[in-house]
Amino acid sequence: MSLSAIVPTLGRSPLLVPCLEALRHDGHEIEIIVVDQGERPVDLPAGLADRVLRPGRNLGFAGGTNQGIAAASGRFVATVNDDVLIAPGWSAALLAALEADPRAAAAQGVNLLLDQPDLIDGCGIAWNRWWQAVQIGHGMPAPPVADGVREIFGVSATAAVFRRAALTDSSPPFDPRLLSYYEDVELAGRLRAAGWRALLVPAARARHAGSATGRTMSRERWRLIYGNRWLAAASLLGRSFWPRLPWLALRDLLDLGQAVLRRDGWHQNTALAGGIVAGWGRALRHLPAWSRWSAPAVPVRAIRGFR
Repeated sequence: MSLSAIVPTLGRSPLLVPCLEALRHDGHEIEIIVVDQGERPVDLPAGLADRVLRPGRNLGFAGGTNQGIAAASGRFVATVNDDVLIAPGWSAALLAALEADPRAAAAQGVNLLLDQPDLIDGCGIAWNRWWQAVQIGHGMPAPPVADGVREIFGVSATAAVFRRAALTDSSPPFDPRLLSYYEDVELAGRLRAAGWRALLVPAARARHAGSATGRTMSRERWRLIYGNRWLAAASLLGRSFWPRLPWLALRDLLDLGQAVLRRDGWHQNTALAGGIVAGWGRALRHLPAWSRWSAPAVPVRAIRGFR
């Protein structure tokens, strides 16, 4: 088997079965491994998953996906969110790009918004000037399918294919301490520091509902996003993190101010504000284990070159 797909789930996504059906009918032979981390076992139609792993607790996207990768047999490993619908030919296009570039650790296609498939959800991940990880091209019109393959900073684990040899070099593949959010960003930095590349393959398409599970996490979701951002940035930037710390803090303060002052969506804004503050606590508690006084893992100029 050349390709294994790992689909972690908490059993909350209404798109889980359609997600697995799309993988099964992609047109490429594939081993599908579901990592069921929900409180109740998911009930799947026969034939959709080759294996269902049940760790017995929620390990987050990072820990759950790592378990799936350890159980997988493929030379290449796909990570697919349970709210993603891949288009036919998705895996073939990504595998062809990886086979053509032996220094490419990972490849992703153009992820489109599920409800607005003419618009981009993400074309890879990059760091913006505030040192936030962003989905490249989010909300912009989708590029032509015929556009050529190009290099990006890193792939979003929303829907991507990784070379197993590259993941073996980066053990564990996803850092389980991050649980969920920024785990793919942190891995992208480690892979690039080890000399690997990441590719965008516009011929591969997928539609993403966008945090179908994450929305149910509310304040906890924001706590992980804002806290993990500091940890991933510290690990990547080394001693260059500290001069940029005011930018991270300022961006968070601006987001906090907007959440407090907005009059609409009171519950959502309260969750966001509480999550930002809780994220600071998470970052400060764990920052000593993530910060380094060595040179950046990847030169800052190189990081800035990807947008």
